[in-house]
Parts: sequence; C-alpha cells; structure tokens
Amino acid sequence: MFHSLRNRLIFSHILPALLIIPLMGAAMVYVLETRLLLPTVYSNLAKEAKLMAAITRNQPVFWLNRDAAQQLVNGAGPYLNGRLSLVTLDGHILASSDSPPDGDGIPLVELPDMTGVRQGEVVELRNGPLAEAIAPVYDLSGREIGVIRMTTQVVTVSEEIYQLRYLLGFVLLLAVLAGLGLGSYLAISLNRPIQHVTRSIQELARGDWQAHVEERGPDEMRLLAAEVNALVDKLHSLEKARRQLLANLVHELGRPLGAIRSAILALLHGADKDLQLSNDLLTGLDEETVRLQHLLEDLAGLHDQVLGKLELNRSPVKLNDWLVSTLSPWEASARQKGLAWAVDVAPNLPIVMMDPDRMAQAIGNILSNAIKFTPAGGKVSTSIESADSQLLIQVEDNGPGIPLQEQEKIFQPFIRGSQGRRIVEGMGLGLSIAREIVVAHGGDIKLESTPGVGSRFILQMPAEVQLDM
Repeated sequence: MFHSLRNRLIFSHILPALLIIPLMGAAMVYVLETRLLLPTVYSNLAKEAKLMAAITRNQPVFWLNRDAAQQLVNGAGPYLNGRLSLVTLDGHILASSDSPPDGDGIPLVELPDMTGVRQGEVVELRNGPLAEAIAPVYDLSGREIGVIRMTTQVVTVSEEIYQLRYLLGFVLLLAVLAGLGLGSYLAISLNRPIQHVTRSIQELARGDWQAHVEERGPDEMRLLAAEVNALVDKLHSLEKARRQLLANLVHELGRPLGAIRSAILALLHGADKDLQLSNDLLTGLDEETVRLQHLLEDLAGLHDQVLGKLELNRSPVKLNDWLVSTLSPWEASARQKGLAWAVDVAPNLPIVMMDPDRMAQAIGNILSNAIKFTPAGGKVSTSIESADSQLLIQVEDNGPGIPLQEQEKIFQPFIRGSQGRRIVEGMGLGLSIAREIVVAHGGDIKLESTPGVGSRFILQMPAEVQLDM
C-alpha cells in the first residue's frame, strides 16, 4: 500500500483526521476540564459558600429556626449558581434549595473533617458528578454553629462531546473525505511530473538522446526536470563528440598511415637504391611519425579530461631557461613555413612551481594553432612577463582570425576552426587541452580575435612562488 509516493501522500492527508484530530480532541478535553471547567465551577461555589456563611453568621436565627432558614434558601437560591443547603454540625439539613426537609425524615449529610477550617475558608469535594463547596459558620463569639453547603452537578466536556457524537462523527468523515480528495489531487499532480521524468530516464537508458522533459509542477520537480534535460543535452553532446572522435581518428590515422605504407612499399621495390629518393622517403616517414606522436599526445590529453582533474607533477622552474627550450622548436616550425617570428621575454622572470612538461604542451598547442592558421609571409609573436604575482603569456598572429560564432566554442573538444581552409587538420583537441592544463595550474586562457586581422591568446596563471635555485 505504501510502496508508491501517491498512496503515501494520500495517507498523509487522511492521517490527521484519523489520528491527530481525535488525539488533539482528547488532549483538549483534559485541558478544558482540569484547567478551565472544574476550577471555574469550584471558584463560583466557594465564593457563594463564603457569602452565605458571612450572611448567616450575623443572623443566628437562621440556625435556630428551620422556617427562617428555608425562607433564606428560597430567597437566595434563584440567584446562586449551585444548590444551597444549611447543615447542622451533626449533619442534619435545616434547609435546602432541592426540597424542604420534612419532619423526622430530615436527610443526613456526611460532612468532612472540618478541624482547622476557619471562618472564610472552604473545603472543596468531588463526589462523582457532584461538586461540593463546604464552608463552616462561626458566630460572633467564635463558636461553630453550622455549615453552608453548595453543590452543583458537573456536566463534563466528554459528556457534552458524547452527546454530539453524531455531529462530530459527520465532521470527522468530512475531514477524511476532504483529506482524501486533497491528497489525491496533490498526489496526482506530483506523480505525473515524476512519471514524465522516469519515462525520460528510461528512454535515455534505451539510447534515445532526445528525450526531454517538460518543466512543470512544483519548484522541486521543475528543478529535477531541468537537471534531467541538462543530462540529456550532456549525453547528446558526448554522443556527438564520440562520433566526431571516431571520424577524426579515422581521418587523422588514415592519412599518415597511408603515407607511411606508400613509403615502405617504395623502399621495398627498390627506391632504397636511389640515395636522394631514399632520404626523401625516410624524411617523410619521420614527419608522419611525428604527426602520429602529436596525435597520441592529444589523445592522452583527452583521456585526462575524461578522467577529471589533471594530475600535475610540479617542480621549481626557472622560467627564462625553460622558455628557451620550449619556444625553440616552434620558432623553427614557424620559419620553415615562412613566417616572421618574434619573442619578447622579460628579464629575471620568477622561479615558479609548475608542471614543466604540461605547460610546454599547453604553450605548444597555442603556438601550433597560430602557426597552422597563419599563411606564409605572416607573423607570430610571443610575449612573456610577470606582474602582480601573475605570469602573462601572449601569443599573437596576423592570420585570418576566428569568426565570432566559433570564438565561443573554440576551447571545446573536437572544435576545429575552418577559417577558409578546405581541409582542416588535427583532432580539434589542442586548445581544449591547453585550457585544461592552464586551469589545473590555477589560471585561464582568453581569446581576442578579429576576422581578417588576427588572433591573440592570453595565458594568465599565478606566479607568486619565489624560490632560490
């Protein structure tokens, strides 16, 4: 019965009517009787008993003459809340508002021990449904001459409720039906969005990456639906990236492997006998293996991205010396393509803690991107400086620039800028990996690009660690 959220929600609305309301009613009955009803009854009886004791004390005739006593009771009785009786010390009733005493059939009253009870004090008793207030009467000389007895029938709250049992039962039934209706409405309105989210997740499990959920219902359900939709979009993006990765791998592996196989076949068929041709083929083989090595490095960086935070092997690095070895290979690559190369390195750069291999890979990816898309005759310039505990590296080119619609996605995996090229080389991972490495060092990479003018990549990272070598 309670396996579903709907049934639990319905029951939660019926439970107050079935359990909480009766318990609260019982508690209210107890409080009303003990804290309100009985104290009020006894307070009224005690006041009236004291009043009648004071009146009869000054008029001893009421205790000597039964007729006078009955006249007093008949005259005061209608104005009192309880029933008045004048009782002698031996328990005989002189007069009563219930019925006048009759000769020898005078009823006897069992009086409590009045020892120590003074004029103006009252003894309160409870005899079944009867509440009593008994006040002793002393004459002016201080001698006890009688007792004033006030009584009333106490109708308890529980008895009143019992008399209204049918009405209360009807009200309780209405409360149960109202709780059932409200609980059912809320349960259905809550269960429907949950079912939609559940079906969407089930469709995701079956491979449908387009199963979005309508965001409606309570705020929590809207948030849940929004998160499921975000998950759907993320999975769809991952699936698209997986397919793009496979396509890129086929393209990037096929081309160098085809060139390597062609060179090997040429050597096997006698090309090795021609020294110049043999050297050209071996040089081509080396270039293709270098391309494959870069491809493996990109795939290794992608593997780190998939696993999460990059693991860095930090060590103290003297930046001026490190930059020489890092930038030299890319200078040769730029000049080989016919590009102008400029480097502006500030003197006395600090010694910082970083992963030199990873940072070399990040800077290399940025320089590779600049060299790749800058046409022959263009220029690639690099500037490095340190200020305010920050290391600032800027790589600028005067290539075709990056279109605005591509600038927002250039650091995403598998995004390769077209920039007018018919054949786009690479896996589209270089800039994504570069940003991951810089972010892992506590920095960031920004892009400033104007189509037709060029691009500038700004690498900024903390350089506050100063060490002595």
